[in-house]
Amino acid sequence: MGLIRPSRSGIDHATWATLPRMERLRPLVVSWGESGFGTPESVYALYLLKIAAYVLVGAWAISASTPGLGAVTDALSWWSEPVVWQKAVLFTLMFEVLGFGCGFGPLTLRFLPPIGGFLYWLRPGTIRLPPWPGRVPLTIGFRRSVVDVALYVGVVASACFALMSPPAESSAGLADASVGLVDGRRVLVLAAFLALIGLRDKTVFLAARSEVYLLLALTFLLPDVEFVFAAKLGLLLIWWGAATSKLNKHFPFVVATMMSNHPLVRSKTLKRKLYTDFPDDMRPSRLARAMAHGGTVVEFTIPAVLVLSGGGWVTAVAVVVMVLFHLQILTALPMGVPLEWNVFMIFSVLVVFWQNAAVGFTGSPGGYLAVVGFLAGLTVVVQGNRHPDQWSFLIAMRYYAGNWATSMWALSPSAIAKLDANVPAWPGLPTAQLTRLYGPDTADILLHKGYAFRALHSHGRALLTLAPLAAGPDHETSHVFLDGEFIAGCALGWNFGDGHLHDENLLAALQERCHFTEGEVCVVMLEAQPIHEQTQQFRIVDAATGERSRGLVAVDDLVCRQPWSDDVPVTYSEVRR
Repeated sequence: MGLIRPSRSGIDHATWATLPRMERLRPLVVSWGESGFGTPESVYALYLLKIAAYVLVGAWAISASTPGLGAVTDALSWWSEPVVWQKAVLFTLMFEVLGFGCGFGPLTLRFLPPIGGFLYWLRPGTIRLPPWPGRVPLTIGFRRSVVDVALYVGVVASACFALMSPPAESSAGLADASVGLVDGRRVLVLAAFLALIGLRDKTVFLAARSEVYLLLALTFLLPDVEFVFAAKLGLLLIWWGAATSKLNKHFPFVVATMMSNHPLVRSKTLKRKLYTDFPDDMRPSRLARAMAHGGTVVEFTIPAVLVLSGGGWVTAVAVVVMVLFHLQILTALPMGVPLEWNVFMIFSVLVVFWQNAAVGFTGSPGGYLAVVGFLAGLTVVVQGNRHPDQWSFLIAMRYYAGNWATSMWALSPSAIAKLDANVPAWPGLPTAQLTRLYGPDTADILLHKGYAFRALHSHGRALLTLAPLAAGPDHETSHVFLDGEFIAGCALGWNFGDGHLHDENLLAALQERCHFTEGEVCVVMLEAQPIHEQTQQFRIVDAATGERSRGLVAVDDLVCRQPWSDDVPVTYSEVRR
C-alpha cells in the first residue's frame, strides 16, 4: 500500500482483465489474505482524525453545556461523572444520525463525497424506505417530502436540545453525580421524533443506531441508582445480542477476513496462519476459529461478571478484558467502520461498570422496570435470530458475525446510465468514483477486491454462484456485478450491513425513477441463516418483472468451499419463469 494510492496487488491489468471473472478473483483473494484491502495510509489517518474529532468535539459540547464540570482541559477531573456518560450517549447518537459515524468514508467505498447522511436526509426528493407502508397510514411512497425533512431536523434538534441543556439538580442516590443528571423527559422528545421518522424512513432510524443509543437514552427516565442499573442491563443486552449472533459457522470467516485487513498486524506470516493452507485452502484455520469462538465466550461471560461482581479485583479484571476486547476491534478498522461505537463502549465500561461498580438491583419499581426492559430486549434478540427475515440485523443486535442479509446486483451499462441520470443525490457508483481518483485499471482491480472481501465470507460463495444465473449466459460482458451495500450507500446515503436496505423495496424505489426494462437489473437477495436452521433462503428478482425464483442453499455447502468457488448446490423451491 502507499500513502495516497491503494495497492494493486502486483497485478498486470492488461493480462488479468482477459481472464474469466472467478479466475480474476482468485489472486485478489490470496492478496487479501496477506495484505487486506491494500488501503492507503492516508485513509487510516483520515479515520484517526475522525475519532479524535469525535472525542474532542464531544468533550467540548459536554463541558460547555454542563455547569459545574469545568473546562475541557480539566476533563480528567470530571470524565467519570454519570451525566458525562449520559451526554456522550446523546452526542454519539447525533454524530451517527448526521452521517459521520458508521458508513462514513473510503472503507465503505464512499469517496466523493465521503459522507451521505444529512446531504440526503435534508433534501426533498431523495429515496426513503418506509418499513411497513401497507400497514401504517401516511407512510406509503419512496420519495422524501418536506415532512420527512422536518422530522429529520426534529431528530437532530431534539438530540441537541437534550445534549446542551443543563442537568437536573436531583442526583442524591449517586455519590459521584455532583452536578446532576440529564432530565429524562427531554429524551421523550427525541424518542418521539425517532419513532415518527422511523415509520416514514427506516434508514434514518437505523443510522441513528437507535438499538444502542436510543435504548440507553431511555434509561435516563429512571432516577439515580435505577438509571445506572438499567444502563448496565442495556449494555449487557448489546453484548449478549452480539455474542448470540456469533453462534454459527460463519463467524470464523469474519475473523480471518478482518484480521487480514488489520492495519497494525503487518506480519504476512501471521496473517497466512489465519487460513487452513495458504494460498491453496483459504478457509479459516484452527487459529481463526479459536479466535472467533474465544471472542464469543468473552462477550457472553465477561459482561455478566461486570454486572454481578460489584467491585474489587474481579471487576477490575473484567474491565481490562472488555477494554482490550473493544480496542482490538477498534484498531482493526473493520469495513463499515463502527469506530465511534467501540470508543463509546470502552468509555461505558469505565464509567458505568468501573466507577459505579457497586450499583446493582435495588428492588425498587425502577429496578424491576429495568429488568422487564432487559427481558423484552432479549425477546427481540431471540426473535431476530429465529426470524432474521422479519428483523433488521441491527435491531436484533446481530452485529458483524458473518450472518446477515446480503445481495449482489447485476447491472447492465444502460441501467447504470439510468441510475446516474435519475436518482437524486446519486454520487455515481463506487467504480465511477474510483475511476475519477485512480483511473479505470486501478478502479477495476479495487472493484474485484470488493468481490474478494465478499467471497472470503461464507455467504459470498452463494452470491457468486447465483449472480451469473441471474444475469444470464453473457454475464461476463453484459453486466457489472455490485454488492448491494454499495447500491444502498449511493441511493440512500447510508449503508452498514443491513441487507434489508437493498432488497425489493429499494429495487422498487429505483424502478419508480429509472423504469428499467427486463434484464437491465437483476438482483440476488440472500437472507441470513435462522439460528435453528442450517439453510439460507435466496431470491432472484428482476427490477422490471419482479421475482423470478427462490430457493435454499445449505450452510455446510458454503463453509466447505473456497472463496473462488461458484458451484454451490442450489435447491429451487419456486421458479416463476
